[in-house]
Amino acid sequence: MALVNPHGKEKRLKPLLLTGDALREERRKAETLPRVPMTSRETSDLIMLGIGAFTPLEGFMGHDDWKGVCDGYRMADGVFWPIPITLSVAKEQADGLKVGREVALVDEETGELMGSLTLREKYAIDRTHECKQVFRTTDPAHPGVANVMGQREVNVAGPVKVFSEGRYPADYPGLFMRPAQTRKIFEEKGWGTVAALQLRNPMHRSHEYLAKIAIEVCDGVLIHQILGKLKPGDIPAEVRVKAVNALVQHYFVKDTSIQAGVPLEMRYAGPREALLHAVFRQNFGCSHLIVGRDHAGVGEYYGPFDAQKIFDEIPAGALELRPLKIDMTFYCFKCDGMATGRTCSHGKEDRVAVSGTMLRKTLSEGGEVPDHFSRPEVLAILKEYYATLEEKVEIKLHKYARGEK
Repeated sequence: MALVNPHGKEKRLKPLLLTGDALREERRKAETLPRVPMTSRETSDLIMLGIGAFTPLEGFMGHDDWKGVCDGYRMADGVFWPIPITLSVAKEQADGLKVGREVALVDEETGELMGSLTLREKYAIDRTHECKQVFRTTDPAHPGVANVMGQREVNVAGPVKVFSEGRYPADYPGLFMRPAQTRKIFEEKGWGTVAALQLRNPMHRSHEYLAKIAIEVCDGVLIHQILGKLKPGDIPAEVRVKAVNALVQHYFVKDTSIQAGVPLEMRYAGPREALLHAVFRQNFGCSHLIVGRDHAGVGEYYGPFDAQKIFDEIPAGALELRPLKIDMTFYCFKCDGMATGRTCSHGKEDRVAVSGTMLRKTLSEGGEVPDHFSRPEVLAILKEYYATLEEKVEIKLHKYARGEK
């Protein structure tokens, strides 16, 4: 069975990362261009464009695309897209930029020259409107809302050329993969159906259960780590990788899962972000996205299954990838195993609710984690992390997690 097509009308990956002579020439030219600083989110979006994860986008969105995505999930050319991908600059700088000219794109945190953009459009947006549409709230305590409301005053749009993948290849060797790489691995393994497991927490028993359900119905599962900047308190990717390695090595059948990472920064947009995760996982070659409780949510802004319901509300044919919707998972003492609300008839008093938020809180406060919440090998790694927060954790992917035989 063939893998799903990349997203978009052309059904082919469109990586924008330059190499060889083209890279050297464009980088040399960009050194003389006006410099536009990018936030960490904008930088991660540029890298996603570079590796082809945001296929079929060719750059940062103009006003018509921004409005179409906010209000109807579609860009001006009719292609489905759920969250605006935009770049903003200060008004004073925007006034000095000329449409039709190129600008250099620089990571404001590292100073690295990341790419260039041919300026086609400058425009202001209603940031409050974007927040209402994308996040369903304008509460400044919401981290995604805070990011949008903190954007600079003018959006600049146009096609980009990408020079660098930033820190990710060096910081996450063997884990950081482009869509073309995961697709090649799937094809070599003979996988036609692949479920993506979105991960920004260490894998506890619920994640393990979700992955194993997916393995029952698909050829394999892609355990896909978020590598971009997270909100304060989230456990860093280095520790999550180590925990997943332990889990896969000790509790998964060999050659049923692959671990990889994606250079995305979370927006915590709940339902809308579930759709964005679906779009780029399709580009990575996944036929399904596991959507469980409160996917990509934060706080109490979204209902526990809003991210599942939204897949029934988008236009028909918008995606080839399908959601793998799974009810709330927990450990039931009477069932003596993991279960969901669809498979267990027992009451709350017999269940151990499994939550990444609860795990982080318990471990950070030195509390005792309930039995059956997580595998002992994983808990040992997490306890070590909280006990030695100053210590750097080495990333070495276990060969099973890399997908090797």
